[in-house]
Amino acid sequence: MLHVWPGGIQRRMADSSVRLFTQSGADEWTLVKDSMTYPLEDPYVAVINDELIMGGTHVRKMLGEIDTYYAYFYRGKGVDDLSYFTTGPDYMKDIRLVTLADGRLGVFSRPRSEAIREKYGSESVVGFTVVDSIDAMSGEAIENAPVVEGLFEPDEWGGCNQCYLLDSGKIGVIGHKCYKEMDDDSDIEMRVYLNVSFVFDVERHEASDLKIIGTRNCYPEGPAKKEDLADCAFTIGIVMREDGRADLYSGIGDVEVGRIVIDYPFEGHGKIVTGLKV
Repeated sequence: MLHVWPGGIQRRMADSSVRLFTQSGADEWTLVKDSMTYPLEDPYVAVINDELIMGGTHVRKMLGEIDTYYAYFYRGKGVDDLSYFTTGPDYMKDIRLVTLADGRLGVFSRPRSEAIREKYGSESVVGFTVVDSIDAMSGEAIENAPVVEGLFEPDEWGGCNQCYLLDSGKIGVIGHKCYKEMDDDSDIEMRVYLNVSFVFDVERHEASDLKIIGTRNCYPEGPAKKEDLADCAFTIGIVMREDGRADLYSGIGDVEVGRIVIDYPFEGHGKIVTGLKV
């Protein structure tokens, strides 16, 4: 079975590419031969009305320098049939999609600006909006998604990485929360990234049950791309297990991927009714 999320991000500064891998053993993944190479980083997927949607961050350069970045989205009936179809707003990562109980499309955004910092005290926050279908997912609709308040304290920031429709009608979200902290031993300002989960009530536009489900120390030891990313666990998502628990995958140190086993993060809010396999 091929898990439909891209893996094996090949990164060199802002020159990144994404290719598809298939699981070939316990914690072992093999490149899918002749698979498409996508000009993205931080990829993600969703199955929307039996159609596979893949997104990721595309960095645009001008004369060798980073000019802007935005999300690219691809769609198709399978991993060999994906076509580019739309672009998200400038300077916005971590746009996530989920089919709602009434068949419409829920869209989580991640607005980031000085105006956001001044209003909410956070570098970036999470927004949410509903559109009729994937064809109505315009950059303007994403840009204007109302903010979900109460997820971050002042000087914290974060976003969604994976979201599931629950049989209660609510949405279970796997995400990340971040803050900066001085390391007393090295006198380096660390960027701390945590794996989190929360539950979102679409009707009330409210988040609840926000909790930390993983930290860098939960994963095996390994290198960091930069000294200030040694405490970085950037969430990828979960895969449910036969025993009712979940495998939580995360980028660690911004150079590797790790896996830990966690309890079902949405206990008491319903069971997952959407999956990430096709």
